[in-house]
Amino acid sequence: MRLSDDTFTESYLSTIGVDFKIRNVEVENKVIKLQIWDTAGQERFRTITSSYYKGAHGIMVLYDVTSRESFANVEHWFQEVSKYGTENVKILLVGNKCDTVFERKVTTVQGEGLAQKHNALFIETSARTNTNVEEAFLKLALAVKSSYSL
Repeated sequence: MRLSDDTFTESYLSTIGVDFKIRNVEVENKVIKLQIWDTAGQERFRTITSSYYKGAHGIMVLYDVTSRESFANVEHWFQEVSKYGTENVKILLVGNKCDTVFERKVTTVQGEGLAQKHNALFIETSARTNTNVEEAFLKLALAVKSSYSL
């Protein structure tokens, strides 16, 4: 919600199936239209979400820095992207809730290490404070633009 309409809600609503948004960003004086497919992370939706990796130029894999379980699940998502994604897909690993200093269970160094292991980009964000949200999309858009010479 934060990127598409600049809102944040305290109550968490998990994605059911797939949600779709469009956002234009400017990268190196060029407007790029992002089609953002927010896919569900729950086990029961995995057969649906894997089909959305095909043809994607960039994929964000998010985890919650206050949850070791969320971070552990990232390995599964990297496997899914490797299995179903295109060969040159750019991946951005995003640690969300970086504003929750005292509740943090996953360090920045751990996130960076996992991203490096999978040849992915890395950033930490906070949807609550709007920290690095726009920057995350710009970072991925720039990587895609550079890769595909757009």
